[in-house]
Amino acid sequence: MNVEDLRALVRTIPDFPKPGILFRDVTTLIGDGPGFAAAVDHMAGRAQAARADVIAGIEARGFIFGAAVAARLALPFVPVRKPGKLPVPVLAIDYALEYGTGTLEVDPGAVPDGARVVVIDDLIATGGTALAAVELLRRAGGTVAQALFAIDLPDLNGAQRLHDAGVPSDALLTFDGH
Repeated sequence: MNVEDLRALVRTIPDFPKPGILFRDVTTLIGDGPGFAAAVDHMAGRAQAARADVIAGIEARGFIFGAAVAARLALPFVPVRKPGKLPVPVLAIDYALEYGTGTLEVDPGAVPDGARVVVIDDLIATGGTALAAVELLRRAGGTVAQALFAIDLPDLNGAQRLHDAGVPSDALLTFDGH
């Protein structure tokens, strides 16, 4: 299944979560077995090319793609969590979201020192969440080799912000607007 086939599986919902926004819904992509498998294959190939030692997924939909990619490549998976979900002392960071603020946490022992980490999430918009995850994974001892997304909204400049922070990024699909 090629990238254009995958694009057709992403549902667009106008005026969500507020008027003027075109919400790109990946649940229709992950709900299609062959489409989801193809998306994971594409992402796994890109993570492998980045010589990943570890795959990190950002809660929540980054878990879906990230865990599948990690399993496909037989690599460890590190969850980057929302607050209060990990049973150990954590590294935490507060960050700005497109619609407010958030906090992410990671187990400080989850990433071997110097491991090449590929961060995966479903979508990059402004890049705030991805940049927070990158900072956490660096604090945990990892070297973030790449960030991968199912969808990029390039008008919101998140991929450029990652690039400016020294992290190459890639997305299967891009959608203009926001």
